[in-house]
Amino acid sequence: MVKHRRKILLAVDGSDQAFEAVRYVSRLLPPNRMEVVLFHVMTKVPESFWDIEKEPTYRHKVAATHAWDLQQKKEIQEFMEKARQLFLDQNVPEDSIRIKIQEKKVGIARDILYESQNDYHGVVVGRWGMSMLKDFLCGSITNKLIGRLINVPLCVVGGTPKIGKILVAIDTSEGAMRAIGYISTLANSLHCEVILFHAVRDLDRKELQQAEKSMEYVFEEASVHLEKAGFNSNQIITRMITGVPSLAGAIVVEALKEGYGTIVVGRRGLTHVEEFFMGRVSNKVIQMAREMAVWVVT
Repeated sequence: MVKHRRKILLAVDGSDQAFEAVRYVSRLLPPNRMEVVLFHVMTKVPESFWDIEKEPTYRHKVAATHAWDLQQKKEIQEFMEKARQLFLDQNVPEDSIRIKIQEKKVGIARDILYESQNDYHGVVVGRWGMSMLKDFLCGSITNKLIGRLINVPLCVVGGTPKIGKILVAIDTSEGAMRAIGYISTLANSLHCEVILFHAVRDLDRKELQQAEKSMEYVFEEASVHLEKAGFNSNQIITRMITGVPSLAGAIVVEALKEGYGTIVVGRRGLTHVEEFFMGRVSNKVIQMAREMAVWVVT
């Protein structure tokens, strides 16, 4: 078995944005360390609807609904085959790509959550859907996943993220180091540059000196971890900025300014208070980084 193989759940709805999420994953992970399940939850027409088939007045509407149902199945199957080809084009082994289409059991978000419990290392979703209605639904589903998917890393993909430059927001918590460990086995070290980024609010001189000393150790430890995973020292940048009004804002501004397409943040801290605080930061980053890929690592 290949070392550090990552099993990724790609939850797709057949939209252009979902396809961009597929494209992103196909280019981020090394092909020999990737296992992907393309997963779609199909919303079927309620059984009670077909009862009106007996009414002559509604028979033409039932026929139209049958045709719509068949068309939806055809379109998602075509989408899946197109997505599968993207991975094959990136030299991902054919047996590492699986398509799974199922009818809705409980709800789209819950069905994704239940599927994610099957030994996945990450869940990836697109930010937007196929229409204004689906955009709303997709946003709602994404928010539910952010709130409930606490044991598996989640990636929300917006726009067409640039591949090759990753910003990892870190601090002194164990959650931050888990984020480093995760991305070191996820990204293709041959083609990626990583910036280890830390931002703090206003501090007095003594507090600032303590923070700089603590982060110097964290930066060094994180860099060693990345180098052991195959990154060269010239692929790793460290940066600390102070006096920021918003931590989430500072992270997104830095990524935009330097052209980073991927942001990685930790969900959990060292304490329950810190965990809640970090959860708020990660949620805000997802809201603000609308044209990037944001990984929230547990």
